[in-house]
Amino acid sequence: MKPISIAAVMPLALRGPLTLAAAAVVALVCCAALFAPWLTPYAPNAMDLNHVLQPPSWRHWAGTDELGRDLLTRILHGARPSVSAALGIVGIGTAFGLLIGTLSGLLAGWFDTVVMRLTDVAMALPGMVVALALTAALGPSLFNAVVALGVLAVPAYIRVARGQALALREREYVLAARSMGASTWHLMRAHVLPNVLPPVLVFMTFHLGASILASSALSFIGLGAQPPDAEWGSMIGAGREYVLGHWWYVTIPGVVIILTASSFNLLGDALRDWLDPRLAREKA
Repeated sequence: MKPISIAAVMPLALRGPLTLAAAAVVALVCCAALFAPWLTPYAPNAMDLNHVLQPPSWRHWAGTDELGRDLLTRILHGARPSVSAALGIVGIGTAFGLLIGTLSGLLAGWFDTVVMRLTDVAMALPGMVVALALTAALGPSLFNAVVALGVLAVPAYIRVARGQALALREREYVLAARSMGASTWHLMRAHVLPNVLPPVLVFMTFHLGASILASSALSFIGLGAQPPDAEWGSMIGAGREYVLGHWWYVTIPGVVIILTASSFNLLGDALRDWLDPRLAREKA
């Protein structure tokens, strides 16, 4: 298996102009999430009722909202909860799905049967409808939205990890280690997980984009981030009443969401090609 390191992954950005642009967008979003307080002279919740719903200008590059707050500042500050929510969703799905899926594929038997039947039932449910119900039951907040979406992501990770583990459990080195008395935990830690991680890592990259869209959707309808917190989905939700006369209010945050989600998908595609050179040769 090809070892994964930062130095090895960096050339992914050089695989084409789209991948390079996607890497630049993700880097900008991460910088905004980390350094937003130092990037603009305005506070995200500072109101200026003398400049309400102003179009983009040199003073306010992305315009202002109905309370005179600078939209660019709120977009930059909104990167932190949006990206953090996506990382939380992916983290929950990976932590539980990777462990359960790997054990299911490695142990097989009745344990695998029970896990897969429960997984099939969970994946048959309409995900966003269940997320709406769970978030409404837990209470409207971004944390509860992350928990609900993270739990719903677990079955998908179980399927990915289980499929890889099933293929690996019959490999010669796994069978040899098992014949020498290696425990299930040792087999999983030393032989199976390192080979399951690459496809799971690719799935995580794709899932980051989908998680940003899902968490923004819940915030859009009021079940995620709550006012006055700056978050991309809640900004669009607040601006939908003004969309006809003040296009910048919803357009600019919407474009940011689309660009960020698409960039993660492009990076996932490049990472998949790098981990499986056969795909890259087929595309060429």
